Amino acid sequence: MSTPAPAGLAAVFRAEHGRVVAGLARRLGDLDLAEDALGEALVVAAERWPVDGVPPNPGAWLTTVARNKALDRLRREQRREHKHAEAHMITDPTPHEPTGPVEDDRLRLVFTCCHPALGPEARVALTLRLLGGLTVPEIAAAYLVPETTMAQRLTRAKQKIARAGIPYRVPAAADLAERLDGVLAVLYLVFNEGYLSHAGQAVRDDLTGEAVRLARQLREMVRRTPSLGTQPEVDGLLALMLLTEARRPARVAEGRLVPLAEQDRTRWDAALVDEGHRLVRGCLALGRPGPYQLQAAVNAVHTDALDASMTDWSQVVQLYDQLLALRPTPVVALNRAVAVAEVDGPEVALGVVDRLPLERYHAWHATRADLLRRLGRPQEARAAYDAAIGLAGNDAERAFLAGRRDGLGRGPT
Repeated sequence: MSTPAPAGLAAVFRAEHGRVVAGLARRLGDLDLAEDALGEALVVAAERWPVDGVPPNPGAWLTTVARNKALDRLRREQRREHKHAEAHMITDPTPHEPTGPVEDDRLRLVFTCCHPALGPEARVALTLRLLGGLTVPEIAAAYLVPETTMAQRLTRAKQKIARAGIPYRVPAAADLAERLDGVLAVLYLVFNEGYLSHAGQAVRDDLTGEAVRLARQLREMVRRTPSLGTQPEVDGLLALMLLTEARRPARVAEGRLVPLAEQDRTRWDAALVDEGHRLVRGCLALGRPGPYQLQAAVNAVHTDALDASMTDWSQVVQLYDQLLALRPTPVVALNRAVAVAEVDGPEVALGVVDRLPLERYHAWHATRADLLRRLGRPQEARAAYDAAIGLAGNDAERAFLAGRRDGLGRGPT
């Protein structure tokens, strides 16, 4: 056994949180009880592991302690006598109920969090909390809302699940189609939170890795469930994740975010790029393009170029035109403007960007700053960089933006 540092405990917590909560929720049928029991197990771990060392299987250790904590609580709470019968299930040697079409505990947890009774933001927040182990302050920072607001939102979501009689249960095949779009949206946002975190470290490998794993599980589940039919958006989302994840080794250097054009492409994961390209070709061939497929296609264009100067920006603009028709949001328009700058120049792109209502979005300020820099308007660019730095959520991104801002005074860029 090894002795953990506080950071090591936090890493174990993040890595095991989703797995342990999902397993406990399946057995207990109570999300709150599962999360509270894990919290108590973590307190025990914080006391024992620095003395005894980290056990060989931390997840199994946490599950056992949390399960015992949950049993103790159920036995103490006379008002919850009906739960004792469920508690017996924990030690009952008979097999658990069939897992149904969703065999993976954590994917089943995502389907539970994506119940139609919950609003889209509550679905994502609850999934980030239960699956990713993000703290309330971290989730609040991601949504740019006060911590108390996010805490209330999470509490209401869990209460709604309880009031609506939506225990953690095996989703029936009939539930899957209704929840599929929500599950895709949640996995996409979980991946994005790992790819560029709104708080703390810039990249959360555990979140991106888990999102990719769950997307693979989802694709396999769809394949095994004929009633769902062909779902090209599932392939599109997995392709998008793979092509983005492939660039991760080159995204941060010396604590600073590295923009796509400056990344060392020899460090990209060629196997992930190849797999992502195969998926993009396969799903687009079906002739039912959707938002995830189109975003994956944009990333396929980028990863197909040997260097940034060889990028087919006209094709990127065309793909964003299609995406904007399907999803006419300011953020999509902002991403399209970045490509427009490469085709029609920064002045045309700036005209587009300035019309977008995204003043609270750091990427909007960062894009404006870059366009103003390229147009030789350093004072305006500096103000835009300052605004972007003030809204950026992690040190690596702030370091990149500060570097660009500080370079404005050193001659032409």
